Amino acid sequence: MALGVALLAVQAFAQDGDETIIKAHGYSYFGNLDYPEDYAHFDFVNPDAPKGGELVLSATGTFDSLNPYSRKGRAGALTTLQYDQLFESVEDSVGQYYCILCESLEYPESRDWVIFNLRPEATFWDGTPVTAEDVVYSHRLFITQGLPSYAQAVGEMVTGAEALDEHRVKFTFNPELSKRSRIETVGSTPVFKKAWFEEDPENRRLDEPRMEVPPGSGPYRLDSYDVNRRIVYSRRDDYWGEDVPFNVGRNNYDTIRLEYFADQTASFEAFKAGEYTFKVETDPKQWASAYDFPKVQEGVIVTEEIPDGSPPNPTGFVFNLGKEQLQDKRVREAIALAFNFEWTNESLLFGLYSPRSSFVEGTHVEATDVPTGAELEFLQSLGDVVPEELLTEPVRVMHASDGDRLADRRNLRSASRLLSEAGWEVGDDGIRRNDAGETLSVNLLIPSNIQPSVEAMHETFVQNLQQIGVDATFERVDPSQYTLRRRDRDYDILYSTRYGAFLSTGGGLTQMYGSREAEFSLFNPAGLASPLVDEILEASFVADSQEETDVALTALDRALRHEFFVIPTGYIADHWVAYFDMYEHPEELPPYDLGYLSFWWVNPEKEAALKAAGHLD
Repeated sequence: MALGVALLAVQAFAQDGDETIIKAHGYSYFGNLDYPEDYAHFDFVNPDAPKGGELVLSATGTFDSLNPYSRKGRAGALTTLQYDQLFESVEDSVGQYYCILCESLEYPESRDWVIFNLRPEATFWDGTPVTAEDVVYSHRLFITQGLPSYAQAVGEMVTGAEALDEHRVKFTFNPELSKRSRIETVGSTPVFKKAWFEEDPENRRLDEPRMEVPPGSGPYRLDSYDVNRRIVYSRRDDYWGEDVPFNVGRNNYDTIRLEYFADQTASFEAFKAGEYTFKVETDPKQWASAYDFPKVQEGVIVTEEIPDGSPPNPTGFVFNLGKEQLQDKRVREAIALAFNFEWTNESLLFGLYSPRSSFVEGTHVEATDVPTGAELEFLQSLGDVVPEELLTEPVRVMHASDGDRLADRRNLRSASRLLSEAGWEVGDDGIRRNDAGETLSVNLLIPSNIQPSVEAMHETFVQNLQQIGVDATFERVDPSQYTLRRRDRDYDILYSTRYGAFLSTGGGLTQMYGSREAEFSLFNPAGLASPLVDEILEASFVADSQEETDVALTALDRALRHEFFVIPTGYIADHWVAYFDMYEHPEELPPYDLGYLSFWWVNPEKEAALKAAGHLD
């Protein structure tokens, strides 16, 4: 396909005051789609990829539910494979969505409503058709029984959902709210079978854990499970959407199997023994030192480092801002100074991590130095909500530490001064207390199945905190208890990957960084509620061009770093993968997804050779 941008296919006709109606095969807020209406497949897939074989992955911990949409219970992995959406985003662009269940969509320039035209051939795995009523019901299910942060935001945004006929569904939006994320949100909602839920409404709820799954219209369906041991999904032989352009070159495995293990150590030993066949490695110690076992030496297992074009997730130690002792930024800054990234990276992470300061590290919207030009003008336009220091001081960056020793004395002295300024003085027992005699205590919560290197990171961080008089501990709990406490915000500091980087704006950012859902959003573990961040988010929603959007996102990065609710812990610049030498992928992978679940495949000749040699069952 030519590299130039193909404009949306547009059909204009008179309606509601001669407003132009846009009809297209996909959606982008600014009207650009890289792939034309008659595209056959995406550039990065192999349309001739063979179908067959099995992808076997690992998971750690336990599961007691196959419903991923409930706050209760611990859901099994990859259950969402079973459900199609109206459209999905594509992995080689930002903010572009292409039809799957729908064959086209129509909307006015105001985006006050959207109509999705469903593909009449779409069916659930029980053979019944996917209808507009199913789409409407699924939307209402998420509003009435879905996660509170989603239900509140979307419930206010969508004022109406109706089936115009069997294959046409219309959503109407609140014109007083932002145009951003309207169409993207309703188009990206999984579609369930209405009749299945209505057969037993008391027990078949979206907000309750259950092992029974509703029929899906997606390429895979649940085949079998053994609680806390494995889950198997099988590719549908009758999948209606195999030839939809979005799906060409995808969904290539006959089965996808998840094997469960107690922790990361047991999981790695199982991989070496061949109990599963594909591993995305995230532990730098193992990547640097443990992949020299016989199967790797013999070429049975391939190791590969693949560039990751996505901005790294802002992983780090997240402060629970609901805890009184952590609401003073000076206390948070002091605690951060006790974390020695340089020593941790060299001593625990084999020097494989890169430092990270930004929420969009290494991208064109990363804030740098002091604001200038369009970003400065944007911030000034927001008025008094912007503190003066944000306009005049360089953006916050990760502090530097002495990599030769765990305890950087200069940083620990600075941390001690900050804590004293904040009213936490050291007593005769070496513990800091405030005027009320309350101890400055901080507990770091981790699950028992966390990587050993991350657990060691917590242990050494606690050691440094104790040196400056903080009553610091880290608590290791089983995965189920960890999930419950994370949902209830029963922690002081949490090592979290919940926050996401951003290259575009939309309602999802409010669930992570906005104030309205801050008290209960699972995607905002700090409980961040900042009027400054709210103003920037609102301004980003009404930006009239990509350039204006980028300016707002740069300001957002600057503001999030100013609020300081996450201690960055660095990032891995590449995907580290190890797999039995039968999996293959396109030569040019898209920048924003590794895609091993979607558009990799099994080479049948290599698979047969591994089986003949006894390496696979």
